[in-house]
Parts: sequence; structure tokens; C-alpha cells
Amino acid sequence: MKDYRVFLIDLDGTVYRGNETVESGVRFVHRLDKAGKDYLFLTNNTTRTPQMVVDKLKGHGIETDVEHVYTPSMATVSYILEHSHKKKVGVYIIGEIGLWSQLLSRPEFELNEKNPDYVIVGMDTDLTYHKVRVATRAIRNGATFIGTNADMNLPLGDEFVPGNGSQCAMIAAASGQAPLYIGKPESIIVEMALEKVGYDKNNAILVGDNYDTDIRAGFNSGVDQLLTLTGITKKSDIVEKKQPTIVVNNLDEYEI
Repeated sequence: MKDYRVFLIDLDGTVYRGNETVESGVRFVHRLDKAGKDYLFLTNNTTRTPQMVVDKLKGHGIETDVEHVYTPSMATVSYILEHSHKKKVGVYIIGEIGLWSQLLSRPEFELNEKNPDYVIVGMDTDLTYHKVRVATRAIRNGATFIGTNADMNLPLGDEFVPGNGSQCAMIAAASGQAPLYIGKPESIIVEMALEKVGYDKNNAILVGDNYDTDIRAGFNSGVDQLLTLTGITKKSDIVEKKQPTIVVNNLDEYEI
């Protein structure tokens, strides 16, 4: 088996399921620590700040710090700063604290509801018609439309609720402009995560439970994939699909 140097690890469905701990996922992280392997928690969740992610992980038995967390909010900031040469970048934000805090903690960004350079849409459980209207108007007037991630649905207890992809689809339909997505399964977040940790993609592996986000992110970025069947995707779901590099029933089966 290939000796990977860094593991990009999904959270929901891999390390926990809502408030339930995925014990094999927690043991996997502990084994990485013991083996001296580097890892980064790579989540599509933009509603939490990195510190909130750290605090949640602590509740599931994992001690870590914000340097081991990477979110689409963080990748969005890096992407815009790489592609905009303005001293002040006007942004209109739909989202929650995880997205707002990342953008507004940087002096390069300023809120602009009337004529922003970017409309940035992340998961917002308080989405309103007014927010959609303002975003649509700005995009029609030339603002670049960024979606932090394209998840159409999110698991919540025993149901699936609308995700950020559903929000973005409504704004795309109204504005006539499809968004540029940053989070998994896009390659952008993977490339920026690897840049953060300083590893080449040939030394990395993506670990996750969702074929359509985690595993496709690996396909799209040329990074190997480890699918654990502890969350959304079941073995029967991928019978006739492109196969991940490694498939395990749970992460106890993976030898580090």
C-alpha cells in the first residue's frame, strides 16, 4: 500500500454523524497522530469557524487546533485574493458566521450591497427573499458569483435538508449566471489545502464518506481517495461507477 504523507479528512459521516461519534474515524485520527502522519480536516461546512470545528471535534474525542482545519470559507478568501488585484474588494455575502468571519477578518474585503465585485453564497438557514433579490441584482450587474460548495442536500437527523447547492441553484436561475464553486468536489479547495500543508498531490489522499463530494474531489484534483462506508455512500451506490483508490467498511480497516 502506498505510503501517504498527508491525509485530507472529511468530517460529517467520517469522524462524526451530527452529534454521534464515528468511533472508527476517531481511532483513525489517533492512529495518524501516533504514526506521525500529517492531516488536515477538509470540510464543506461554511457555517462554523475553524475554532468551532476544533471545539466540536474535542467533543468527539479529538484534540486538534485551527491549523488542522480547512473550509470552503478559507479557500474562498484565498481564491479571491489570488484573482483580484484591487486594494478593496466589494463583497455581498449570504451565509453564516463561518463565512462572514473569514471574509470580514481580512482588511482587503468590504461589504457592498449595491455594486459588489463578488457575490459569495454559503449555507444560510436564515435565507430570505431580500437576500436572494440583492444577490441576483448584483450578479446581473456584473458581480462574480461564487458558491462555497455545491451540496444540494445535507443530512440532518433522519432527513436530508436543502444545502447550499440548492440555494445557489435558485440564484443561478434568477440571475442567469451559474456560480463558480470552491468546495468539494471541485479541485480548487483541494489544491489550496495542499498548498496550505505544503505537500504534493502525489503524497496525499482524500478520506471521506460521500462519493459525490469527497471522492469526486479526488478524481477532479488527481489525488487518491479513501472511501469509508460509514456515512452517505453505500457499496451498492458505486457498483457501476468509477472506483475510489481504496474502499473500506470503516476506517479501522485501513492500515497506516
